[in-house]
Amino acid sequence: MDAQVATISNLELAVQAFEEKLLEVEQSECPVIHRFSPGLYIREVKIPAGAFAIGHRQRYEHLNIFLKGRMRIVNEDGEAVEMVAPMIFTGTPGRKAGLALEDVIWLNIYPTTETDVETLESTYLDKSESWKGFNQRKEDSTPERTEDIKDYNRMLMELGVTDTQVRAESENETDQISMPPGGYKIAVSKSHIEGKGVFATAQIEAGEVIGPARIGDNRTPVGRYTNHSINPNAEMREFGDDIYLVAIKEIYGCRGGFLGDEITTDYRITRKLIGEKKCLV
Repeated sequence: MDAQVATISNLELAVQAFEEKLLEVEQSECPVIHRFSPGLYIREVKIPAGAFAIGHRQRYEHLNIFLKGRMRIVNEDGEAVEMVAPMIFTGTPGRKAGLALEDVIWLNIYPTTETDVETLESTYLDKSESWKGFNQRKEDSTPERTEDIKDYNRMLMELGVTDTQVRAESENETDQISMPPGGYKIAVSKSHIEGKGVFATAQIEAGEVIGPARIGDNRTPVGRYTNHSINPNAEMREFGDDIYLVAIKEIYGCRGGFLGDEITTDYRITRKLIGEKKCLV
């Protein structure tokens, strides 16, 4: 048993050292789609052929579906195995690393009613100190979106409302609802424009529907957290009685596990669409 523990420990150190090296090179496009149905969360990851992937550590046993492709991986015990789709199996706690020999689609399936991606990832995944440190340095080196912030303040002056009024309306939780069942290429995370924002986790094409922002009189996280920009890449559009966020430009998604572009709108246009009674801005 002691020898096995030592082998696993050495393997973890080797994976960690390799991860630190990989983080310093250009990251591959690695789309993540978050799918929700009643009582289930499905995290769909696509890995392109030729990419070497190191997964975050899984905390719990859970159902896996290796839906497409072929991949050579190293398990926690150091065993090298070749996975060929389709495969369905119960994944054990731990971490995997491997080379995609073909384009891969891998589904992790968790029993939960939670729909907030940040909460889900903190619940089910342990991210390494190397990854967290690199991500923090990446965030620290990202400049604030000063032009977007300035334009937001100009808009408030034009409309004769204060930031305090807008913030109180935004943070009012009486009309907040979770994302409905479906598949989404987005996650809410820290923004360099304001507070939290909506970010792409997979490539989004111009004209593609990103998700519902308002269902009837209720706001989803898309409706609450989409920030303003002087040069937006999306806009709100009516679909019957509901309002959806739609891309007006190509929006880039995850690369190497890091979030893609922040998704933004022009609040002036959003205000005209939603109406003054429902939106201060």
